[in-house]
Amino acid sequence: MRSPSRVQFVASVSPADVLAHILKLHNRLLAPFSTHLEKRHKISVNEFRVLMMIGHIGSTASHELAEMTGVNTMAISRAVAVLRRQRRIEVATDPDNRRRKTLRLTAIGRALYEQMQPTADKVARYLFEALRADEIVAFDRFVRTVTEKLEARDEAGRSLFLERTRPNRV
Repeated sequence: MRSPSRVQFVASVSPADVLAHILKLHNRLLAPFSTHLEKRHKISVNEFRVLMMIGHIGSTASHELAEMTGVNTMAISRAVAVLRRQRRIEVATDPDNRRRKTLRLTAIGRALYEQMQPTADKVARYLFEALRADEIVAFDRFVRTVTEKLEARDEAGRSLFLERTRPNRV
């Protein structure tokens, strides 16, 4: 990983500009969800993330979903509770680890996943159709590299990102 002092930007692009572009990209990526899925299926964005991730991988635990999605555990817990109340997911005790609760889609959840998956695929295809295959690979590498940097921990397990971006005391 590069040290912060070695990061160099060209004069026409500041770190704040790049961050603003990333935040705008995030907001634009959510537009199809809020326009086409949210109200129709009575599902929040975090519930959508949880349902789609479980649908994709089959079975997992809440803490694993938090790690995979980057969503905090409290938000995942709320999404799981709502999806469970709606009978879209079921929670079972893992027979190999009695403390671990596994999450799976119910038949209702699986049907919803299969209804929403084509929209998610359309978003991905639309997003990348302007790029060549090598650019998509490079973009994925950049996103993974930045994500790894954001997920780095110190020896005590603290987030380096949160520690190094802590506001100065006034």
